[in-house]
Amino acid sequence: MYVFEVVRVKDKLRVPPVKLGVKMKKALLELAQEQYEGIIDEDIGVIVAVINAKKSGEGKIVHGDGAVYYDTELEFLAFRPVMHEIVEGVVNETADFGLFVRIGPIEGLVHVSQIIDEYLNYDSKNSVFVSKESKLKIGINDKVLARIVSISLKGSISDSKIGLTMRQPFLGKQQWVEQQIKDARSGKTKEKKDKDKPQKKPIKVSEDKDKKQKEKGGK
Repeated sequence: MYVFEVVRVKDKLRVPPVKLGVKMKKALLELAQEQYEGIIDEDIGVIVAVINAKKSGEGKIVHGDGAVYYDTELEFLAFRPVMHEIVEGVVNETADFGLFVRIGPIEGLVHVSQIIDEYLNYDSKNSVFVSKESKLKIGINDKVLARIVSISLKGSISDSKIGLTMRQPFLGKQQWVEQQIKDARSGKTKEKKDKDKPQKKPIKVSEDKDKKQKEKGGK
């Protein structure tokens, strides 16, 4: 349930003298991986991996620089968060103000007000939140479903912020979602049974009988 995609871009790569003895395709791939993997672009998203690098045309030498410059076609595997997308993740860390959830290569924050529609107590000793009414617990290593509600991508993963919510039907801790699905199915089954149950037909009094009763009453 992550939004991964292959993105193709063109760029000029500088191949230093120490790389000129290596096969050019391998040299370009290694240089591109060092330069791009792990960075964030507003349009592309998080560049998870460089999966291909192919030179386009002959290299160019710049006067006073021993390197060779190549126009290169690159293929990235990128993670691009999308507003309102439902994502699956794992609680990586907790704090009194919320949950940090790992979604793909980046973390998102579920603020305490967006975890569940109940008052929550934070147990710092065990790093879990406990709901006051239903006593539901959520903490580190729990799998969750959440919806993206805010995106702020900067130049690095540490500077980027993803806001998440779980205060909607069929979102939250995996066990909560499974229980909601069971409850929903049970409700539908009961509704269907009531619908299929034979209904009692109303007793119909014949017009002749009704007429006789009126005549008798008149006498």
